[in-house]
Amino acid sequence: MTTIKIVNKSDNPLPNYKSEGASGMDIMAYLNEPVTLRPLERVLIPTGLFIELDEGYEAQLRPRSGMSIKHGISLVNAVGTIDSDYRGEIKIPAINLSNETYTIQSGDRIAQMIIAKYEHAQLIEVDILEDTLRGSGGFGSTGI
Repeated sequence: MTTIKIVNKSDNPLPNYKSEGASGMDIMAYLNEPVTLRPLERVLIPTGLFIELDEGYEAQLRPRSGMSIKHGISLVNAVGTIDSDYRGEIKIPAINLSNETYTIQSGDRIAQMIIAKYEHAQLIEVDILEDTLRGSGGFGSTGI
């Protein structure tokens, strides 16, 4: 288990895992007043959280499945990345994909955060790639 330093300037509890097998920690909104999103509207939702990740780790921000399916609330970029050298406030780029307005209150669980290891890769330019059975087939080429 890795340890992450976190500054919490909100009045919300620290992000936490809601079950033993959960991969993501719930992140809560930290607002001075409720934010109402109209259909297709986008907004950055502050959290009051600041983290310090070790090099080789990233934090991934993802939509919460319940909010997505029940209310159409998702993240603008689907998965947000917090790099290990970022020290600013974590903000959630929310979007309302439904046909109805939705109001976010301070303390609402609005996203989940997954901590993941990563590696830097060295790219080597070549003239041809090794062939596979799949080849260049994509976008549904392997079936339904």
